[in-house]
Amino acid sequence: MIFRNCAGGVVFYANQVFLLKNEKNEWVLPKGKIRNSDLSSDVALDRVKFEGGVDAKILSTAGGTCYEFFSISRNQPVCNSITWYIMCADSKQYKINEKAGFRDGGFFLVDDALDMITYSQDKSLVKLSYKRFKQMMKQKLAV
Repeated sequence: MIFRNCAGGVVFYANQVFLLKNEKNEWVLPKGKIRNSDLSSDVALDRVKFEGGVDAKILSTAGGTCYEFFSISRNQPVCNSITWYIMCADSKQYKINEKAGFRDGGFFLVDDALDMITYSQDKSLVKLSYKRFKQMMKQKLAV
């Protein structure tokens, strides 16, 4: 089995979250493999920008997820362990990277996004991250 450390972003703009539709027509969050001595936070920010064209900043860690799949091209199982970050976008501007295999995407109301997201662990991640995001925004306004 191949083990890969990855990082990704749960990107919010107000009450919306950024999603991508991949080549398998799955609604997912932006993420990518951590290479060499890259920091997971840098990889997460880079993938959000590369895959979705979104400028964002990290507010907090969001936790981690792990999943396995069988890679046909590698002819063996792969385990992705992902460190997630809660991010805030500077604006609602985005540009889906179709060359990277993404078919659609954008900012969606969180409730709508939860119905769209393909994988249950990503749904849970978005729910928990949105709760924390709202708390952080409330604290920021209180200061």
